[in-house]
Amino acid sequence: MNGMELSERYYETYGREMIERCCGGDTEKVAAGLCGEGSQCFGYDDEISQDHDFGPGFCMWVSEEDYGRYGKKLAEAYDNLPWEFEGFTRKNIQDRGRVGVITIGEFFGRYLGQTRLPSSNREWLFLRETSLAVCTNGKVFKDDSGEFTAFRKVLLGFYPDDVLRKKVAARAAVMSQAGQYNLLRCIRRRDRVASCLALGKFTESALSMFHLLNRRYMLFYKWAYRSAKDLPKMQKAAELTAGLGKVLTEMEKDRYGEAEDMAFTITEAICAETVKELNEQGFSDGDSGFLHDHLGNIMSGIEDEEIRRLPPIYDYGF
Repeated sequence: MNGMELSERYYETYGREMIERCCGGDTEKVAAGLCGEGSQCFGYDDEISQDHDFGPGFCMWVSEEDYGRYGKKLAEAYDNLPWEFEGFTRKNIQDRGRVGVITIGEFFGRYLGQTRLPSSNREWLFLRETSLAVCTNGKVFKDDSGEFTAFRKVLLGFYPDDVLRKKVAARAAVMSQAGQYNLLRCIRRRDRVASCLALGKFTESALSMFHLLNRRYMLFYKWAYRSAKDLPKMQKAAELTAGLGKVLTEMEKDRYGEAEDMAFTITEAICAETVKELNEQGFSDGDSGFLHDHLGNIMSGIEDEEIRRLPPIYDYGF
């Protein structure tokens, strides 16, 4: 049984009645579900995931006003629910805000750094993709008032077009600089540490690019590659990134010439797939295989002058 199924069954067995008991006729004031941090919120949990922060439990999201009314009562009732369920034991992780009673503002504020929705392109630009993924994952079991879901719906609508273009340009800039240019030079210098860093920067930017072009938020690095493989577009490019680890293997064996050839072949193939998708989606109309050459086309479509003027080579919102 995966963590989401366990959480929903636990809620249906104990949570629904508990909320009715604590809130009486105001049960619509409480949203319930499982979203946020944790592999189970993304559906990627397995036996290894069960060594920490795993077990039956669910979240209850309420407004600040309703927290004052029902928060303490709900928290006490939640603490008194059975700790054993379906062969799993609950873990006391309420103090980290992962399960239990949480205000809507506290939930989003924890990950976004603000308790309100972004109100400008600049605010959207600097929101971390991984944080937005955490805010919009999982499953809401119940939300009669719709307040929690309405906040999530705006975030799920993805970045405004100007912001998306800037992020795509930034990822293209880093992919070309770290992967198509500096990685090969670092390998030639036989600098393993610099090569690892260049390879890491290229890979992270590429995985982010794949998610952006699918209008999805990239997950925490541990799950970024797995998530990319599940995307409807750019699957071939995502699969190619698996071969980048072999570059390190070749360097470990002191086969730097082979490592350079392999790095060149894989990074160029990934960038070629990226250029193809950029053209198909109208971000660019160029045919150069060097991603840096597409920055002008990508950013020319940005209408917000402040966003357009910002430098492209920057890790906006990883």
